[in-house]
Order: sequence, then structure tokens, then C-alpha cells
Amino acid sequence: MPSVSDPDELIFFVNGRKVIEKRADPEVSLLFYVRKVIRLTGTKYGCGSGGCGACTVMVSRYDPKSKKIHHYPATACLVPICSLHGAAVTTVEGVGSIKKRIHPVQERLAKCHGTQCGFCSPGMVMSIYTLLRNHPEPTPDQITEALGGNLCRCTGYRPIVESGKTFSPGATVCQMKGSGKCCMDPDEKSFVSREEKMCTKLYDEDEFQPLDPSQEPIFPPELIRMAEDPHKRRLTFQGVRTTWFMPVTLKDLLELKASYPKAPLVMGNTAVGPSIKFKGEFHPVFISPLGLPELNFVESTDKGATVGAAYSLAQLKDALDFLVSEQPKEKTKTYHALLNHLRTLAGPQIRNMATLGGHMVSRPNFSDLNPILAAGNATINVISKEGERQISLNGAFLEELPEANLKPEEVVVSVSIPYTTQWRFVAGLRLAQRQENAFAIVNAGMSVEFEEGTDTIKGLQMFFGSVAPTVVSARKTCKQLIGRQWDDQMLGDACRWVLEEIRIPPAAEGGMVEYRRTLIISLLFKFYLKVRRWLNRMFLESTDPQKFPDIPEKFVSALDDFPIETPKGIQMFQCVDPNQPQQDPVGHPVMHQSAIKHTTGEAIFVDDMPPVDQELFLAVVTSTRAHAKITSLDVSEARACPGVVDVITAEDVPGDNNHSGEIFFAQIEVICVGQIVCAVAADTYDHAKEAAKHVRIAYDDIEPAIITIEQALEHNSFLSPERKIEQGNVDSAFKHVDQIIEGEVHVEGQEHFYMETQSILALPQTEDKEMVLHVGTQFPTHVQEYVSAALKVPRSRIACHMKRTGGAFGGKVTKPALLGAVAAVAANKTGRPIRFILERSNDMLITAGRHPLLGKYKIGFMNNGEIKAADVEYYVNGGCTPDESEMVIEFIVLKSENAYCIPNFRCRGRACKTNLPSNTAFRGFGFPQATVVVEAYVTAVASKCNLLPEEVKEINMYKRTSKTAYKQTFNPEPLRRCWKECLEKSSFYARKQAAEEFNKKNYWKKRGLAVIPMKYSIGVPTAFYNQAAALVHIYLDGSVLLTHGGCELGQGLYTKMIQVASRELNIPQSYVHLSETSTVTVPNALFTAGSLGTDVNGKAVQNACQILLERLRPIIRKNPEGKWKEWVAKAFEESISLSATGYFKGYQTNMDWEKEEGDAYPYYVYGAACSEVEVDCLTGAHKLLRTDIFMDAAFSINPALDIGQIEGAFIQGMGLYTIEELKYSPKGVLYSRGPDDYKIPTVTEIPEEFYVTLVHSQNPIAIYSSKGLGEAGMFLGSSVLFAIYDAVTAARRERGLSDTFPMNSPATPEVIRMSCTDQFTDMIPRDDPSTFTPWSIHVS
Repeated sequence: MPSVSDPDELIFFVNGRKVIEKRADPEVSLLFYVRKVIRLTGTKYGCGSGGCGACTVMVSRYDPKSKKIHHYPATACLVPICSLHGAAVTTVEGVGSIKKRIHPVQERLAKCHGTQCGFCSPGMVMSIYTLLRNHPEPTPDQITEALGGNLCRCTGYRPIVESGKTFSPGATVCQMKGSGKCCMDPDEKSFVSREEKMCTKLYDEDEFQPLDPSQEPIFPPELIRMAEDPHKRRLTFQGVRTTWFMPVTLKDLLELKASYPKAPLVMGNTAVGPSIKFKGEFHPVFISPLGLPELNFVESTDKGATVGAAYSLAQLKDALDFLVSEQPKEKTKTYHALLNHLRTLAGPQIRNMATLGGHMVSRPNFSDLNPILAAGNATINVISKEGERQISLNGAFLEELPEANLKPEEVVVSVSIPYTTQWRFVAGLRLAQRQENAFAIVNAGMSVEFEEGTDTIKGLQMFFGSVAPTVVSARKTCKQLIGRQWDDQMLGDACRWVLEEIRIPPAAEGGMVEYRRTLIISLLFKFYLKVRRWLNRMFLESTDPQKFPDIPEKFVSALDDFPIETPKGIQMFQCVDPNQPQQDPVGHPVMHQSAIKHTTGEAIFVDDMPPVDQELFLAVVTSTRAHAKITSLDVSEARACPGVVDVITAEDVPGDNNHSGEIFFAQIEVICVGQIVCAVAADTYDHAKEAAKHVRIAYDDIEPAIITIEQALEHNSFLSPERKIEQGNVDSAFKHVDQIIEGEVHVEGQEHFYMETQSILALPQTEDKEMVLHVGTQFPTHVQEYVSAALKVPRSRIACHMKRTGGAFGGKVTKPALLGAVAAVAANKTGRPIRFILERSNDMLITAGRHPLLGKYKIGFMNNGEIKAADVEYYVNGGCTPDESEMVIEFIVLKSENAYCIPNFRCRGRACKTNLPSNTAFRGFGFPQATVVVEAYVTAVASKCNLLPEEVKEINMYKRTSKTAYKQTFNPEPLRRCWKECLEKSSFYARKQAAEEFNKKNYWKKRGLAVIPMKYSIGVPTAFYNQAAALVHIYLDGSVLLTHGGCELGQGLYTKMIQVASRELNIPQSYVHLSETSTVTVPNALFTAGSLGTDVNGKAVQNACQILLERLRPIIRKNPEGKWKEWVAKAFEESISLSATGYFKGYQTNMDWEKEEGDAYPYYVYGAACSEVEVDCLTGAHKLLRTDIFMDAAFSINPALDIGQIEGAFIQGMGLYTIEELKYSPKGVLYSRGPDDYKIPTVTEIPEEFYVTLVHSQNPIAIYSSKGLGEAGMFLGSSVLFAIYDAVTAARRERGLSDTFPMNSPATPEVIRMSCTDQFTDMIPRDDPSTFTPWSIHVS
């Protein structure tokens, strides 16, 4: 590293304030700087790789050439601070705050209910805000595009988009194009009684403050002067280990590159940054030629356009848009192909940071642009001190052949992209797990040139990405096809030859080998069709229109990818009784009590808490083996690393290292990859993480290492005894049915992907061995228990505080207890505070997720579709320790009938013990996996009886007050109502017919519909798990402090509790404050899970308020006209206690597994959902066109929160059943450890039309006759899965294939494509499974 005696000052602005950094370190990111140095904690850490958008900020730069200011969104985790010299950064705090003034973007996102946990909200605000700075009146499509790089796990995106759409000119909520009639209005024949008036307004637009662009902060004039300074010179910033050069002339850049040929050029840092962070690369020198005019330009000549290498991909898109508008279409075919991919490549933040030159030179094998540029005959213009030269951007360059590489001292200046000639056609094709912001599974750039006026191939180029370590060219195939006609025979040869030439080995990294082989030729076929159609158009314009026939009409839909539409929808709920007192908030769509704080970034999460004196950071060392003996553990090297205070191992645990079967630190053996072995405590997280790499562990593998359910069954490896329920005589019934079918269904697991990773702050106290923990959890008592056990200290000395957490979904029930114990042991040993924040990759590795499930069924039924007997077995992959697996399997068995009454029914279930990290609670708790099996066998029965699945569901559904298989009585009337309304209001039968018509006319695209009924139980079959307590204080000024045992996870529990207190005490909501949940105020509280939060805590709060009101009653009687404050003051004078503990004993549920009966659940939530999809049979892509959800909410305490929960759960469920795919190696290593390789739904995956209706019913057992709706929507996401299978069935039927085929979950693009068997899937080479070890396996 060059030593610089006098480094330059780094100057930039943050929120209008000048920042001068005298010792700017190139290794410091903007995210670290704003959060930890200048303490602006609104910008969040979500993934560290630029993939989630939680850390989005706005960067503004002045361009001295155009004299314009350019605002763009950027992910702060990838921005090195040294790249910001002369820039202005705006974080969420700079947009608006409660202290000063909130901005309309923040206000509307909050009031439109676009925030739940609030962790992603600052990023959402920044994306919309940046858009508005560039386009004050954006179109709905611009809003959808602007949000494409931001992930949200709570809301389901619809309200976020809606908040953005309020800035569009002429935005309205209802979409019924001016007919004046709402499409959701009950018609005259409807069975909904007229008294139940339905509302559709969840917020009042009249409250919104207008957007006034003239009020935005000005760009700092000092930065304009700096940019226009004619005497600019090279800047040098010197860090601890690295140097950063900023040349200001091309000559200077070339000299630097000659002096430091190995130094990377850093522009957007979207390639270099992740390589340093995740691949351990190190560069002592960086060269950053930001703003060099020679690299920032676009020029067009009559031959084509040349674009500067420093142009961002977003600027490239703008330049191409302009060129396309100016030039005739025939010349811009390459530009059109590039534009098509630029819309979905990464997200807007990355597109605004990544540069064209960087993208080309880094040559990622998944590049979407390079194959098109190569097919379009682009050339790269490079320069060095030796001079200039051109490199063809062709196969040799992309395949990184030595003769075509850049020399170390060369710099890319620009790229020339020629216009296409009349008889040349260029196209780009791709398929990814998700439509936007996802690397391609396979992509291609192809071009063909014909002899003029003929269909004879003169030139052909095909480049494929993601099929080898580099982009590859099918040179040989293309050469062989020169001179051939563009016909079916040519296509057949091309497919065969290209498969021979591009051979993906069976154990290739990334897996999906047969699918990727199929995609190569499927994309080639799409290109073939596109060219056929284009040739037809060319000949139509020429003298001989008959010369080249068009493609068959049935094939036309294969030409285009699915469009990205802006979602729209209507939410319907019961209006509040007009006679209800105005002050009473119950039943109103009240905004989340922290929503404004979420959108301004002022809501404090654990890692936002200010640093504590002497605090240390913890980095854990985890096992790399699935099952092995630890033969040695050497921490001496790690202890000697800079900044390290101590290394904590099992020996440092004063109490139990194994509590209730959960192991804090592995000691003698490891039982999964990702098990914590030790932890390093250091003065910074970077020091701790670096030192962790120096811990030396030696292992001896132990056989067997059990990874899959199949292996567990083989080795008889279980975590818990079998659970069974049975009714009727199953064996006898099988003898008296018309048909019997047997099958099995695999449902893979799911990662919680809460936006805030597991976060703990442990503060050892100086007296009495006390320990205070601030932790994001659903179960503070559990953390207290585990810390107490680990430290061997009474629970009364362990205080757990939980204010809020950034999403949980079950993943923060048990896991924070184990991690809390690890942090507490470290704090205890060092005597210093410990900040323990898991990085995303470690969070995904250590904490696991939803249980993968294998379901086996045998079903006996009559030819009319009536099911007489069912024998079902369930196995879940529990992982290596008990966690919640036994309870999950109990829930699965109890809920296994869903909505169907089968007279002879047997269900058995067992949790398997494997060498994977322990799976845990996840929204729905087994139900979303198990009921897929139920719906699969009902669908299979329908197929055998030649009936619609919906008809078989209707036949077998519970119809009157009945008993479940475990003898609990219930009335299914609300279920029947939801089902009937869903079929009618969604126009299911009419749309089903329309889909069949569509399918007749389209061979390569198919539509499918499915309606799914649901009988979901809430709560727990153990009565004492349902208890709750609350503590309410009234202060002398009349204000009320409310605490209870429930945790705020984003579901709005605190908001509902304030509504309850407001009603019960008959005071405005503004009088009631709820600060946090703590083991100090409410002891022994149970988990916030099972959809019970509002039910049980609401009853406890109600009880406390009623006790207080009872005490105040004599005073109120004496002074009925008095004010609340007067009554409170008088009560104090009369020595009446103004504090009360409220208690709810809990629902008295029970289950006797010996007798196989019980009143297991307090009540049921019923619902139905109808979804319609379109699938692309050639690629496996699918598009969700419309979803209608009807949910039995009984009486909704807060319709905005309840609808938010339903929509969010539905989208999360849709993710589980479609695109979320966990990949494990055969040795139990989790590959999917971040947003790059685990895809949750984005804004583009949600239904184009999304309708949610809360159906009214009675539920007298619960507070205000409400129902717990937190989880129920999850399973309704399976309507998308079964709609996909309906579409695939239509494709298979047309191809003469069997209607019954494996219906597993998730229905990824791979599963969809490989189920639509055709001539292309038949053509690919297949490998003998016994001859290789696959890259990844399924663990269900």
C-alpha cells in the first residue's frame, strides 16, 4: 500500500450539513458512517449486499457540463464514503421528522397503512422521495418501478404502492372506470343482508398535506462551486489498510493505472464491494475516476451510439430511451433488447450505482446485458498510456480467453453499440426465480442476419449466461447453421447441436441442471418464434407477402414476457355502527401507533440504541460440519488479534450449557452446520469478525449425518413420539369405496426473512449479578429463562426489555433465548456490555425456519367425488434439537382435515431428528405445509372423478354443526359463507370458462384458477399457554401508561391495546401511552404467537381498565359532569389506587392424546381465496393476475391492521408456495444465505388485482367478538400454488400427458417448466443419478 503523508479531506454533505472527514477510510461504507459515526439510525441494515433496500438513501450530484443536479437512490451498504466527495446525501432524517415537520411521503406511507414492523419503511420512503425529486407527478408505473429494489416482509406491498399512487395525477382508489358502481357491491340477489353496510375507505385522503416541490432543501452551493472549480486536482484518501485515489483527468487516471495495475476501478462498487464483503477479497489500492467527462458521455453517429463507461445502468436506460425515440425501429433492435432487460435488472438503487463499464469488465456469468451487447456486435474502447484500442465484446472476451482480456494497465473508456441493419434481428431472453431484482437462471443474447430479401442465414450468434463459469458462445452451432433456411428443421438441429456444445455438468454449481438445459433450447425456440414473426412482417412489406408464413396464432403469446403492471385492489370491511360514540376507536381503521415514527426513522430498534460505554461486539464461530466430534479448538490466534477482548466457549458458561435440549456452545461434538462453537468479543464488529476467522477447529466426522426426512426414516431418527387422531373405521371403509388413490407431497421449508436480523444488547449490572437485555423477541420470558439458566442466577435478576422488533413471524419465539444466553455469557465473562447483531447470512444459517414436510396419503372415494376414507401420515424435518418440533407436529395432526368432513379419517405425524439447524415456529405453525397435502389429495380425487376440484371441495366440506376428528364441536356456517361469497364475488365460474377459452387459443401460455377453503384454529391446546396479564397506571394529569405481556412485531398489537384501553376507560387514545414490554413490569408472560396476541392481552387490558373504572365509579357518580382529570385527582385525594393488574386466565383448551380427543382450540377462523395465474410453459415463469380473499373476521377491532395482516400473510404464503427456495448441499450446508440467493416476493409478484373482504360473524368468546387474524392468510397463498397446477394440468392435457403428477411445493419456475413436458424437455441429455453427487438436495 502506498504511504501518503498528507491525505486529503473528504468533503460531502449529509442532510444539508457539511461533513469534513480528515482521515477518510476507503473500507468504511456510508451505512456504517451514517449509523455509527454521525448516529443517524433511520437508515437500516437489512442484508449488507444491496439486495433489500432497507439502507436506501438519496445521493445528489451536480454535473458541471449540463449544469443539472442529478438525484438517485443508492443502497448505503455498498457506497464507500470516499466515493462521496462532492456529493450530497439525504437520509430519511433529512426528509422529515416528527420534531420538525414530516414530509408528505412519510405521512402518506403511514396513513395508508404502508408500514407494519417499520424496519423497511425508511428505505421505502427514500425510494419514493427520490422519485418525487425527479418526477413530482409520477405515473403509477414509475412508482412500482421505484419500489422494485425494496423488500418488505410484512405488508404485501399493496398499501405501499397505494401511498405512492396518491402523488400521481388523478389517482383514485376504486378502479371501476367511471361507471359509478363499485364492482364489489352486493347485488340484489346477494345473501349479505342490507344492514351490514360495507366500507372501503381505510384512510382519509383529505388529511394529506400537499406535496410542494419548491419546499425541498436546496443543493449545497458549496458543492456546485467545488464541481465547477477549474483547478481540481487528484485527491488521495488514506485508510488503515487501504488507499483511495480520485483522479480528475484521464491522463492522471492512466498514470495511476500504470502505477497500480492491480487496483480495481471503483464507480458504483456493486461488483467490487460484494467481492470484498462476501468473498474475502482485499485491495490495498482503489482508483475512483468518478465524474471524469471522458467516461461520462453519449454520442451517436450514423453507425450507432457510443456510451461512456462511467454511465450508470439507469443513465444507459435513459440514453437508449432517447435513441429509440429518435431512430427508426429497424436500427434500434439491440437497444430495444437492452431496454427490456434494464427494466428488471437488479433494483433501481443498483441500476443507479452500477456502471456500464464495470458491468462489462466484471463479466459476471449471469450478466443480462453482456450477451445482448455481444449479439449486437458491440465493441469496447480501451485506453492506456500506450494508446487506444478496440476489443470486440464477443465470445472470446466474455469467456475470459487470455488473448481477448484487458491488460492490467488498460481502462475502458466507452462502449460502441452499432445500429442494426434491416435484415438483422437481435433479442435478449432471460428467466429468473423472480421477475425483477433476481439473477437469471439462464439468459441469452441472440442475433441473426439474413441474406437480403430471404430467410437464408448469413450470420448467427448465440450467447448464454448462467450455464457455465462465464457467459458462453455457441460458436460451433452458429457456424454450422450458416446458409440454412429459418425453418423447423433448422430449429431441431440448432437445439440438438447447442445442447452438445453447451454441456452443463450434472453436479454444476447452482444445480437445476436439467432445467437449465431445457431453458437453453426453450429460449432458443422463443428467439426462433420472434424471428419468424419478424420475417413475416418484413416479407409483408416486400413484394412477395406469401413468401414467409406467420407463426401459428396459438404460439403468439409465447413471444412476450409477462408485463409488469401496477397492482390495484379494494378492501372491504364492516362499517362502524353510526351510533357508536365518536371517541370510541374500536372498529375504526386506526393507523399503527408507531407508523409516523417508522416512516421518519425515529422508531428505535435494538441496534439503533446509542453505544454504551465500553461496549463490545460479538461475532460467532459456527460449525462447518453437519455431524462431527470436535478434536481440538484453538482460540489463541484469535485472542491475539487487534481489538479482541476475549473468546467465549462452552467452558465459560457458569450454569447450564444445555438447557431443555438446546445447546448454547458446542463442546464435544457438533450436530449441524451453523451450530455456535464459540464467540469473539472485540471493540468493533469488524475486529470481532476478522478474529473469528482465526479460530482453529479440528473435526472428526461422525456417521451418519442425517440431512433429509428420507434419511431420518431410514435411521429411525425422531425428536418426539408419534401423534395420532382417528375417527370411524378407516380400514373397513377402504373396502367399500369405488376408487383408492395413494400419493405423497413434499413441501420444502421457508426462511423467515424478517427485515431486522436477530439483535441483542446485553448489559451486565454491577450489583447482585443482575443482567439487563434489550432484545427483539416474541417471548421475553423465554429469553429470561435461558439467560438465568446459563448464568445460574435467579430469573428475578434478569430483565428483558422489548420495545419493538422488525418482523418476527415465529422466528423470534425460541431463537432469541439461545442467542440471548450466548450474549449474556459473553457479557458476564468480560464484565462489559455486549452488542450482538447477526449478519443476514449468519441469521439465515443459525436460526433456520419453517419445517420441511413430507405427507403420504391413501384416499378412498366414490365416483361422485365423495371421500369416504383418508389415511394420512406426516413427517417434518425438525433439525438437530427439540425446539418447537413436537408442538408443530401436534398442530399438523390436529389441523389435518382443513375444511373437509371425512367420516373415516386417520392422521399420524412425527418430527424427524436430522443434522440441520433446528427448525422452529413460523406463521401458521405447520398448517400451511400440512394442508397443501389435503388440497393435493382433494385435487387428485377431482381428477379421477373428472370433476372440478372446487366441486369435490363443495361435496366434502363441513355443512352443518359437526365434530372434528378430535371430537370438538363447531359450526361451519361462516366457512360456508366465505366459500359461497368467494365463488360468487370472484366470478369464479365465468372466469374459469374464460381461462379455458384462453387455453384453447394459446399453446405455450396457460391460465389456471383455484379456490381454497380454510378452517384455521387459533391458540394452543394447553390452557395455561393462553393466559395473559397487563398493568395499567393512571397518572395525576390523567395520562395512562399501559403495559402487557404481548410483543409488538409489526402486527399492531400495541395499537389495538390502546384502542381497548380507550374504549374501556372512555378516554381519547391520545391519553394512553404504551412504551415497551418487559419482564420487570409483567412477569411470566407467554409468547406473542398463535394469532393470540390481541385476544389474550386485550382481555387482560380490559380487566385492568374495568378494575380501575370500578374504583373510580363512586367519584364519577358524585360528579357525573366532571372531566376525566378531575375524577383522577379526586381519586388520589381519597387514597384510591390508580394502578391495577389485569389478568386473563386464558381460553380453557385441552387435548388428551391418549383418548385422541379434546377441545383443542378456542375457536376457528374461516376463509376462502380464489387466485388466477398465467404460466409460461416454455420458461416456467408465472404471473399472478388476480386474488380475491374472503376472511371471517367476526368483528374487526381495527380493519386496517387486520387487512394488513391478511394481505401480508397471503404474500408470504405465496412466496412459500412459489419462489422461496432453500438450497442445501448433500452435506447439510445451507447455500441460500441472503437476498441474492433466497427470493422473497417483491412488488412485482403481488396480484395485479387484489381484493380483500372481511366477512362479519359472531365470536362471543373473544374480546369485542373479534378474531385473531395474524396467521390465517398464510395458507390462502396456496390458492396460487393450485392455480399454477391448474394451468400446468391444462398444458399437460393438451400435450396428451397424465392429469395426475407430483404436486410439490414450492412451484418454482423449475418445477413448472419441467412439469410441462414437451419436445424440448424430451430432447435434453439426462444423467444417471448414481454417477454424480448433485450440488443441492431437497430436505423434505
